[in-house]
Amino acid sequence: MNRDNFLFGIIGVLLGFIVGFMLHGVMSQREAEQRGVGSTQQRQQLPPDHPPIGNDGSSTDPQQSMQQVQQTIQKARGNPKDFDAQMQAAQLEYQIQQYDESIKFLLTANQIKPDDYETVANLGMINMDAGHFDAAEKWYRAALAKRPEDIPVIDGLCAVLLSAGKTQPAEEMITKLAKLDPTNQDLANFRNKLADLKSKKSS
Repeated sequence: MNRDNFLFGIIGVLLGFIVGFMLHGVMSQREAEQRGVGSTQQRQQLPPDHPPIGNDGSSTDPQQSMQQVQQTIQKARGNPKDFDAQMQAAQLEYQIQQYDESIKFLLTANQIKPDDYETVANLGMINMDAGHFDAAEKWYRAALAKRPEDIPVIDGLCAVLLSAGKTQPAEEMITKLAKLDPTNQDLANFRNKLADLKSKKSS
């Protein structure tokens, strides 16, 4: 799924930061041996995507992690032709729910590689999360023009059309989703929302 792929990308970036800090700890092994036993146990109890904790238990490592995030974003802003930098920055902004900022980086990435499918599909998804339903529909339809049977994109477009109150196109897309993925877990909810919209329009 596009959302899953995007979130996996976020996790990959954060894991890269964590590995960097761990390598730094290895290089400072003598110092770590003197005061790092307690913090090592702390790190083992943390989830894999948690910001790393400093060897001395101080708050410096979370600050360093934030600096890494800021550096990634600044790199993207300073290198508007670097596709990977734009995508990494978009992922980080999405993770902290800065949807409009994430969209800006994705739009730049789309200008660099207009044919990159994941960028187009993610523009649909994030515009939907931001409540920009017209833009979300535009990008989802652009994605479907490339891959007409992409289930996650069809699913997302159904949600967008229903949120925008567009009953006829929503019904058409729900019908398409049902044909391609009859066991889709969102179908019942989509149909209920569609029936509710029709009922309100007819009353």
